[in-house]
Amino acid sequence: MKSLAVQAWQWLGRELDTWADTGKTVHFWWRDDDATEPGVALDRLAGLSHNWDVPLALAVIPTGLNPELVDFLQQNSLTCVFQHGFTHENHAAPGQRKLELGGTQTIEKSIADLEQGYQVLNEHFSARFKPVLVPPWNRIDDELVARLVEIGFCGISTMKVCRNAYPAPGLRQVNTHLDPVNWRHQGGFIGVYPAIAILVQHLIAKRLGYRDYNEPTGILTHHLAQNEAVWQFLEDLLQFLSEHPAAAWLDASTIWQPLK
Repeated sequence: MKSLAVQAWQWLGRELDTWADTGKTVHFWWRDDDATEPGVALDRLAGLSHNWDVPLALAVIPTGLNPELVDFLQQNSLTCVFQHGFTHENHAAPGQRKLELGGTQTIEKSIADLEQGYQVLNEHFSARFKPVLVPPWNRIDDELVARLVEIGFCGISTMKVCRNAYPAPGLRQVNTHLDPVNWRHQGGFIGVYPAIAILVQHLIAKRLGYRDYNEPTGILTHHLAQNEAVWQFLEDLLQFLSEHPAAAWLDASTIWQPLK
């Protein structure tokens, strides 16, 4: 009897084959959160990106930025920079789930923080910085979303189902859909079968019209939190998708176009 892991990869292959049979391409993209400085984990992440020629969007925390990260990214042409909040501090009100952009902090203070962070990243990374906001913990106050364009953002990215591709005029939302880290169990791996199931379910939903066909399927990683099982799955996934003719990786610059 085949293992669940083997069955899972075959299941993904069959779904991609179905797309290929209809002449369609499945678009994927890759985002990694919580970057501040280079290190062993980021080296490994960049190595996978280079080995499989897969573009990477790195969500950087402005207040934690180490100037050495700028030099590091100059050597990694496949990587662009998104803004990951401002300080990645929790401002949730009692009873709320963790969030930085909202909660007990006023809207005006959050706007000021985001604007300051935007300026920091734009100054340090220049063309590598894409004006896309990644809210810490993938949560943000709706009132803040409506005001992101006035700062200069053209995009926002959170997690799972995107309810509105344009939550504010001039602001496109494209989410990630698979996070292989099991956050409820010491940051381990959710497992091959559950991870593949999430991907296949999203692809089926897009193919059948239950999800936005134009939204690429997003892979979310956390280079500082992943155990070896997650790293191995990530490498296997990058290889599998890169070798299938129906799958294509998108660069973030082709997903979001900056405001004119």
